Amino acid sequence: MKRRIACLALAALLLLIMAGCGKAESGRENVEGEEKKIQIGLSFDSFVIERWQRDRDVFVSVAKELGAEVNVQNANGVVEEQKRQIDYFIQKEMDVIVIIAIDPSSLRESVSKAKAAGIKVVSYDRLIDDADVDLYISFDNEMVGDMMARALVEEDLENGSVIMIGGSPTDNNVPMVEGAFKRVMSKHRVQILDSVHADNWRAEEAAAYIYANPLKIAQTDAIMCGNDDLATQAVRALAETRQAGDILVVGQDADLAACQRIVEGTQVMTVYKPVERLATRAAEEAVALAKGGEITGDDVVTIDSGKYKIPYIALEPISVNRDNIDEVIIGSGFHLKEDVYLNVPEQMPD
Repeated sequence: MKRRIACLALAALLLLIMAGCGKAESGRENVEGEEKKIQIGLSFDSFVIERWQRDRDVFVSVAKELGAEVNVQNANGVVEEQKRQIDYFIQKEMDVIVIIAIDPSSLRESVSKAKAAGIKVVSYDRLIDDADVDLYISFDNEMVGDMMARALVEEDLENGSVIMIGGSPTDNNVPMVEGAFKRVMSKHRVQILDSVHADNWRAEEAAAYIYANPLKIAQTDAIMCGNDDLATQAVRALAETRQAGDILVVGQDADLAACQRIVEGTQVMTVYKPVERLATRAAEEAVALAKGGEITGDDVVTIDSGKYKIPYIALEPISVNRDNIDEVIIGSGFHLKEDVYLNVPEQMPD
């Protein structure tokens, strides 16, 4: 009898222990389920261009507010490194991969691998061509080129001449910007004396071109720079021959140095692209894709990417010159007034 009672007690104890383990494990699963967050991989071309750091900070902040974690990688302008980063994101089973492509045409296979793994892919600012991405989001690049050209025409460039120092030839935005620019130049009978490109957006190539082509520079009325980083180097080179301010210069991105040149009189205009809007919208759409949602909205159109038609969101840029820089740049808080007018404090508005 004693042995029987002892066996029954032992059996009851074992049942209690098993029940306790089951509850503990069940509780742990619930905690894990509650803590699981959307995982987004974000691969940057590089941080050479000033604005990319703003894009990164806003994207990460908004995604975090929406309950996602973002793994940021910097490829430093090396295509093979960017491919390795995407492979790493696939291995880590990210929900979404967002790519600022170095060479869009080289990433088709990487996108295919991510899609095969069930991962959504967003092409940020630069279209990855002939790839089945889930979203391409950027600014209206044709509008950027049009704005640059019209700013020069308004400076009496009609029947004049211009040199184009464009960005990376592998950047799919470049031909869109330049195509629109050339159309306006043709309409106003502006002669394009030369058109060159800076590989990997290396800004020093703008200065190198000016140093190597003094006769062409002497003949031109204006220089169209693919971005403000190129414009910075171009104006520095022009300043050495005392031509800064005499030759019209335009760029894009509204870098602080470009805004300073506008108020100083050595750059005619820049194109302000509110990166906060772009990065915010991209983060929102990435989280929506991770949750199984679709890209919707009145501003969503489609664009051909080789054999694919993909959702495209094109935000509007803003042309900035001396007349509206206080309102657009300083008024929005993009740059501080004292920074913009650092070199011409006597012109600072009250």
